[in-house]
Amino acid sequence: MSDSILLGQYYPGDSALHRLDPRTKFIGTMVYLICIFMVGGVPGYLLITAALAALIAISKVPVKLVLGGLKPIIFILIITAAFNLFLVPGERLWQWWIFSISREGILQAVRMSLRLVYLVLGSSMMTLTTTPLQLTAAMERIFRPLAALKVPVHEVAMMMSIALRFIPILLEETDKTKKAQMARGADFEGGGLIRKIKSLIPLLVPLFVSAFQRAGDLALAMEARCYHGGRGRTQRKPLKYGKNDAAAFVIIAAFAAACVLCLVKGW
Repeated sequence: MSDSILLGQYYPGDSALHRLDPRTKFIGTMVYLICIFMVGGVPGYLLITAALAALIAISKVPVKLVLGGLKPIIFILIITAAFNLFLVPGERLWQWWIFSISREGILQAVRMSLRLVYLVLGSSMMTLTTTPLQLTAAMERIFRPLAALKVPVHEVAMMMSIALRFIPILLEETDKTKKAQMARGADFEGGGLIRKIKSLIPLLVPLFVSAFQRAGDLALAMEARCYHGGRGRTQRKPLKYGKNDAAAFVIIAAFAAACVLCLVKGW
């Protein structure tokens, strides 16, 4: 398993979080992500942090692996923090030329950076403890009522599952291709902006060729197995709620209520 990105990867285990019904984990993740944007004060973020820490502890996924998944978004974090730090108006604390830092800008930069970190880690906890097949089945069951509106629920769920599964594969393929090109003398770091853009051509071309080849192989494999969509298909292991799922829904409801309280109180 690559520790460069967590989204789309599955960490085998037998923890209480692994054994939960995937629908429970999907709904809980959605509630968690919504609550991230609801809270705005210190008590609210402490509640979000405690919930995330509890999930990591229950899942028995190594903390080093979880935190390592933040490496790909470090650049995005820096850009997000910089934009909020220098562009949010308010009580000015420092100024140089056209750049200024305000108290509100610092608070907004910290708030948006934390939200981005929690967004990535919270989503990753679901994929780390849920196989792609389970995730597909969960999304299909949850959004099944939309089929009455002629929405291809099964196909959409399948595409989302395949996309999540291919994220780490494409990143690993990118890393291998980059190292192979560097071994042949390619320079991806030197020169100006134009040269750096041109140096990406020997990286992107084989990557696109590999991606289309994988897509073609997957299509042939699905056709060979007589895949014709979700109509009439059954599941080898039907999804069933258990006692642990009932307890999990109670905890999710309590967590959501606490976040709503933080919103009302302005925490």
